[in-house]
Amino acid sequence: MAEPTWSIEVFDGGNFARFYSRLDEAERTVVEVAIEHVLAPLGIDICASEWGKNLGQGLFELRIRRDIETILREFGAAERVGEVPKRWRRKRVLIRVYCTFYGQRIVLLLGGYNKLRDPSRKQEQKEIRAARSVLSAWKRE
Repeated sequence: MAEPTWSIEVFDGGNFARFYSRLDEAERTVVEVAIEHVLAPLGIDICASEWGKNLGQGLFELRIRRDIETILREFGAAERVGEVPKRWRRKRVLIRVYCTFYGQRIVLLLGGYNKLRDPSRKQEQKEIRAARSVLSAWKRE
């Protein structure tokens, strides 16, 4: 298991909980695995890889486009593949998790977007605008 170096928090005033609740169980699991094995250990350094993108003005996205099995194997947790139901291991995903980084290595989850459900540019921009709005609300607190 990767050693987490960043703390993960969910902004109560954000859309992450609603986004997460709308995912199916396999999608929720891949989000959890990506947060544990990619986002928590790398933090803002996700942007130096294909895993992250700086969207500007303090908003970032974690780009999840690998299945659970691939993530576990790539990040040194191959022994956990057996814990995942076989039908989920290679399930295709295309998920964005919107976040910001602050303080002493804290990642704040703001929202998310399942791009496979609606891959249109219009929907993607709508989701980014919503995440920016949540980030602005958090900054005002």
